[in-house]
Amino acid sequence: MRLLVHSARQVVTITNEDVFYLSGRAMKSVEVLQNNDDGVAVAIDDDGYIAAVGSTQYVRRLWKDDDFEKIIDATGKCVLPGFVDAHTHPVWAGDRVHEFAMKLAGASYLEIHSAGGGIFFTVDSTVKCSSEELYQSLKDRLIKMLKAGTTTVECKTGYGLETKAEMKLLQVLQRAKEELPIEISLTYCGAHAVPKGKTPEEATEIIIRDQIPRLKNMMDQKLLSVENIDVFCEKGIFDTEQSRRILQAGKEIELRINFHGDELNPMKSAEMGAELNATAISHLEMVSKKGIEDMAVSGTVAVMLPTTAYLMKLKPPPVHEFIEAGVPVAIGSDFNPNVHCLAMVSKGNMQDSKILEA
Repeated sequence: MRLLVHSARQVVTITNEDVFYLSGRAMKSVEVLQNNDDGVAVAIDDDGYIAAVGSTQYVRRLWKDDDFEKIIDATGKCVLPGFVDAHTHPVWAGDRVHEFAMKLAGASYLEIHSAGGGIFFTVDSTVKCSSEELYQSLKDRLIKMLKAGTTTVECKTGYGLETKAEMKLLQVLQRAKEELPIEISLTYCGAHAVPKGKTPEEATEIIIRDQIPRLKNMMDQKLLSVENIDVFCEKGIFDTEQSRRILQAGKEIELRINFHGDELNPMKSAEMGAELNATAISHLEMVSKKGIEDMAVSGTVAVMLPTTAYLMKLKPPPVHEFIEAGVPVAIGSDFNPNVHCLAMVSKGNMQDSKILEA
């Protein structure tokens, strides 16, 4: 056994039901275990899975102290699950400080993008960087997320765009997944933008014809363990049908669909994603009522990115409508060169809490 946490005043377990997610009114409450006699204990096995939760006396009857590699006395403390950051872009180089003047002057995201800024500027800086430099900056960011309470993070590529550069970013993330003490869900996002000199249709064909087969080959060789495919479904980038083709191609190599949709313009991304049984769709500021209804039927998770909506002065996504419709809702920091948010809660709240690191 890897770990025993014992004598906790409380242990939060989210739910005691055998379900994959909570939605609707069920999201309002969590299950909190308490035992006023000897506290509550959690036992973790060698594979990192929770083997038992219950009174300290009960768990100690199952194993002896010397069965555990590590024992933590949590007397008086609350043990709660780590945060899951459902949307990040953590591997890139350079900064975009110079764009603040454009933003202050009223330039929109797409206007900055069309002028060669935004994603394009970061891509230019990233492709010039060595894998080691990218890894070291990625490591620093992920460790800061871990210290802020995030124990699982979805990590996207997207600042390579070209096949060779995207595969390099995937390999950097794979190294982090294998070496760092934080759980990573790895997402291929080669369709984050249309490369310079290409049309959206040309980029779509390259992704389907070259990048996805290359990715599958590397996965078959056990060089990569990618879980999700992403595309930026947006006006002037990849339209809904191009996005559908890219996502379908990823689905055919057993990647889960987890993409950007209905952010800046109503694209019917939610309807398309629900039709493909997408695992998740992010942003959704411009989602339609039918899109919400379709996501509720398909069980597709709506990933809310409040920091991005705030910084870009977007209309907030209709969170309450998602909840009322029974759509499972998650939150992501959307950490990226434009949004430097590494924590799922504010620093002040972290300092005011007694946090047990295990």
